[in-house]
Amino acid sequence: MTQLALREEANDMADELAALRRRLHQIPEIGLHLPRTQEAVLAALDGLPLEITLGEQLSSVTAVLRGGTPGGPAVLLRGDMDALPVTERTGEPFSSEHEGAMHACGHDLHTAGLVGAARLLAARREQLAGDVVFMFQPGEEGHDGARYMVEEGVLTAAGPEVSAAYGIHVSSSMYHKGVFVGRPGTLMAASAGLSVRVIGAGGHGSTPHRTLDPVPAACEMVLGLQSMVTRRFDVFEPVVVTVGSFHAGTKRNIIPDDATFEATVRAFSPEPLARVREYAVQLCEQIAAAHGLRAEATFHEEYPATVNDATEHAFVAQTIQELFGEQRYEELANPMTGSEDFSRVLDRVPGAYVFLGATCADDDPAAAPTNHSPLARFDDSVLSDGAALLAELATRRLTAT
Repeated sequence: MTQLALREEANDMADELAALRRRLHQIPEIGLHLPRTQEAVLAALDGLPLEITLGEQLSSVTAVLRGGTPGGPAVLLRGDMDALPVTERTGEPFSSEHEGAMHACGHDLHTAGLVGAARLLAARREQLAGDVVFMFQPGEEGHDGARYMVEEGVLTAAGPEVSAAYGIHVSSSMYHKGVFVGRPGTLMAASAGLSVRVIGAGGHGSTPHRTLDPVPAACEMVLGLQSMVTRRFDVFEPVVVTVGSFHAGTKRNIIPDDATFEATVRAFSPEPLARVREYAVQLCEQIAAAHGLRAEATFHEEYPATVNDATEHAFVAQTIQELFGEQRYEELANPMTGSEDFSRVLDRVPGAYVFLGATCADDDPAAAPTNHSPLARFDDSVLSDGAALLAELATRRLTAT
């Protein structure tokens, strides 16, 4: 099958993939357990010559397509399926039916695109010089679903460990529709979380001297964490600490017993992340002590950095340009501070991850609502190109192995 034929076949199923994506968009589910999403994926794969295994600890779907060369290598293609705890405000006719849940990060496109790749590859099964593992993954948004799937054997689902792994992430802004974006080496940051509880002794707001007020101390910690980044880390060693949650008290004239806040931490290698652990916990405990209070500071690592194998990235970039034209690929100058649990896979096997612009045609990429926004909109006309790229990567990589 020629590249042109592959793209034409992908374009022929564009409407069907868009319908699947929109149905998934209406039934968003959060976390590791996505029963309705899993059911929709299984229905979309029904009739294809796949060996399907369902997850034990999560609602995953692992589907193996056996190629025409028994005993050949295997390649993994991944699509995450979970949504976010966001209430949708896009006004789309296929908006979320579930208050407080939304596919605001485009995982509905990832899932539909991977279904498209499975259909394309199943149609050329006998031409494949090996096997393909399709990884339909729950729990990317902070639940480490990739780790569970690796533990349950997704990398060896076809027999020997897969030779390479590939994935695509859509973006509702920043990039023009249809443009693929990536870079060799570190693509996305490692992430961690900091949870702090400042413990004092509450009382009446009119007599603060009779209390141990945790609120000013907690505020001082938030500011101190920002100074810590600028004063204890080299400017050329990027570290991000952002406090996104702060809670204290119930009424303006009551000093609470405690105050809590949570921060996200990003870095591009393990060493600075370990130093943030040491410095941040120490800072919070010592500020609390200076106020006569106590702080319980917990640092928990989440995802490692997402690192593209240089050779695999070059292969992906070349394939994009040959399949769609040189103008359809752009290389990032710097890594992104977002994080991604596909890093669990890329830690084990060589592979590459790329972004795909899905900004709606009438939106300015620089001004469009970003991923995770309740206003984020995605142009699902990119689905056929995403499916075609995944199918072409698997075909070429198996042939080259």
